[in-house]
Amino acid sequence: MGLRNVKVGTILHITKSEQWQKAKLEGVYRGDTLDSQGFIHCSTFQQVIRVANALYHEQRGLVLLCITSDRVQSEIKYESAGSEELYPHIYGPLNIDAVEKVWDFEPTEDGKFVLPREIIKREIV
Repeated sequence: MGLRNVKVGTILHITKSEQWQKAKLEGVYRGDTLDSQGFIHCSTFQQVIRVANALYHEQRGLVLLCITSDRVQSEIKYESAGSEELYPHIYGPLNIDAVEKVWDFEPTEDGKFVLPREIIKREIV
């Protein structure tokens, strides 16, 4: 599958709480991959737990950004990450006013992540 340059609803991003606090002061979020990889990694609701458990197992002090795609000023591309599945990538800094909600995102006692209840409720409605 190729690239898709579309903005569809809401996407999610996992980051350290300190990085998000810094972004709020600066007015934009760059994450830890924009400068090194050229984009900010994001996930859909269906992907985020798998990503969290694969890349952030047992890490604490994380937050989950709920991003309204239509408000993102930088380009969003849906791209393969080595599989058929497409992941949203933000090609440029994230304007913080596109972040509609921020949840504390801590692992359970066994180090794994689950979606915050508020997200589950939101997706059911």
